[in-house]
Amino acid sequence: MARVAVQLTNFTGGELSPRLDGRNDLTKYSSGCKTLENMVVYPHGSAARRPGTQFVAEVKDSTKKTRLIPFEFSTTQTYMLEFGDQYIRFYKDNGVILSGGSAYEIATPYLESELFDIKYAQSADVMYICHPNHAVRKLSRTGHTSWTLTQVDFTKGPFQDHNITTTTMSASHTSVGSTGTLTISSTTGINANQGWLTTDVGRLVHLKDGHYKITGRTSATVVTSICEVSPSSSSATTDFALGAFSDTSGHPGCVTFFEQRLVFAGTKEQPQTLFFSKSGDYENMDDNYHGTVSDDDAIIYTIASNQVNAIRFMTATRTLIVGTAGGEFTVSGGGTDVAITPTNILIKRQSNHGAANLDAIAVGNVTLFLQRAKRKIRELAYNFDVDGYLAPDMTILAEHISESGITQMAYQQEPNQIIWCVRTDGQLIALTYQREQQVVAWHRHIFGGSFSSGNAVCESVAVIPTDDNEYQVWIIIKRTIDGATKRYVEYLHNFNFDETDNTDFNFLDSQLSYSGSATTTISGLGHLEGQTVAILADGATHPRKTVTSGSITLERSATKVKVGLPYTSLLQTMRLDAGSQDGTSQGKTKRIFDITLRIYESIGIEVGPDLNNMERIPFRSSATLMNQAIPVFTGDKEIEFRGNYETDGYVYVRQDQPLPLTILSLYPRLVTNDG
Repeated sequence: MARVAVQLTNFTGGELSPRLDGRNDLTKYSSGCKTLENMVVYPHGSAARRPGTQFVAEVKDSTKKTRLIPFEFSTTQTYMLEFGDQYIRFYKDNGVILSGGSAYEIATPYLESELFDIKYAQSADVMYICHPNHAVRKLSRTGHTSWTLTQVDFTKGPFQDHNITTTTMSASHTSVGSTGTLTISSTTGINANQGWLTTDVGRLVHLKDGHYKITGRTSATVVTSICEVSPSSSSATTDFALGAFSDTSGHPGCVTFFEQRLVFAGTKEQPQTLFFSKSGDYENMDDNYHGTVSDDDAIIYTIASNQVNAIRFMTATRTLIVGTAGGEFTVSGGGTDVAITPTNILIKRQSNHGAANLDAIAVGNVTLFLQRAKRKIRELAYNFDVDGYLAPDMTILAEHISESGITQMAYQQEPNQIIWCVRTDGQLIALTYQREQQVVAWHRHIFGGSFSSGNAVCESVAVIPTDDNEYQVWIIIKRTIDGATKRYVEYLHNFNFDETDNTDFNFLDSQLSYSGSATTTISGLGHLEGQTVAILADGATHPRKTVTSGSITLERSATKVKVGLPYTSLLQTMRLDAGSQDGTSQGKTKRIFDITLRIYESIGIEVGPDLNNMERIPFRSSATLMNQAIPVFTGDKEIEFRGNYETDGYVYVRQDQPLPLTILSLYPRLVTNDG
């Protein structure tokens, strides 16, 4: 029998697919994990317990899904927006904004079923919001309780292709501001030969060199309108075009900013068309059709393709990245240093993977997007060897982690560059992504509490910068509380844990804190009514209690208390492959008899060969007073391992107390039978 000490120095492989259990030849195998739950991989290689969540508020209507969208007014003023069924609520400084003692909110046209199809782009204090079923709107802020959502009144466009039929159009009025009728000679060429429709109300019309807005429908050939730009004459003419954005033709489904232009795309009737505003004038869509085209004029460009490529996302990087249902394209002015103009715009196909209807994420100089089937995240990056873009699959080593589908993505740039993704089944999965350090590590997160008979469900995630040195991750969690469905807005506490004060630990979900005079009664816990909660009292663990009438009674008085739902952090290594003198040790009988854990600022850890045989590592020493919390420990902990002779050789590390855990490395010692 061979005796050997194994070193597992990092976990930058993240959670690996069960289909890789036999691929011990992979470089990532030794740094990967079979299970990585409620643990975050740091770019340095360590695996640390994710922080708990802070309870902020219940959504307006817990019976309906809601979505979080960030709003960054400035580097010091950031807001989180709760989009619900026809309303928006606002959060700032870790709490809900109140007006007159109630949550401040404004009305919107967006229904519950439309919330997760909303796309948006923000510039300073204005956010442009798109949805295919609604006219483009802009959300403006002038104060904490002063927000307005208004429909964008586009100037001079954009318009669909000009009329090529013999149908003529005439106007009864020509002066700016006057009202009258627009009459067509035939329905041919108008709305698929249907003529004017009631859904044309609000639609722009280009007539000769003038512009009108439809205000009502009289018949299939007559509508009422207001003149916005006077035409040279009102006589019947074939020189006309209908507005590209309307309830008839559909509204844009995508929006972004690029090179001082506001760009829209993806209407129902023109799913492959891009609409660029005038340079520096975001709501002016004048393409100067009857004049001499200038470099700063608006641009309308349709992607030529042998299949319908509905545009799903647009991302501004070194070029404009456009993702469609059938492939990925780049838009430029013919070179990376050449600005786009109406005469030099160039669109090139880069790959053929196809994108889901979800905004992509720009990370550094790459674009991460969700593939059409919602199971693969691809990394679209420029490659000098092929002089083009490549899009490798970021889930290839962990395809199981997203197999139920992804519904939302958010990017936390600080401190660890993590992509957070909401999974269809309610788990929050995450990717620690730092390509330059070869760190591409997936991990899964299941929040405390339950919904119905299963786990708590994460329904939305969003990230905002804060005045702190970290970006803040906000989530909406659905749970069953006291027999009723509740949806709570919560945020994750700081990740950069470097605390020696045990009373500052935050490792409970939907947590609330108490700080004051010594007491045994903690109230204000109505959001956890009937739940069995975990407690940290003056930095030490406390027996769990059930919340009754919004309060709990402690068994000992405390001045600083954290109360919330417990969750378990678990790391399970891959099968150890070491110790054999005759080829691989895979499939051979082995026994781990001892292990050293190198940890950082941790306490209360269990380790073992399986979840039924875990050994809790002792941290209290004779120098620690019994009435004081155990201080965090940094260094090596060596313990006897409870393992028996078997062929797998797994190591489990678990933390189920409201205490920190950071694993720097593992050093198991084992014997392997080569017989």
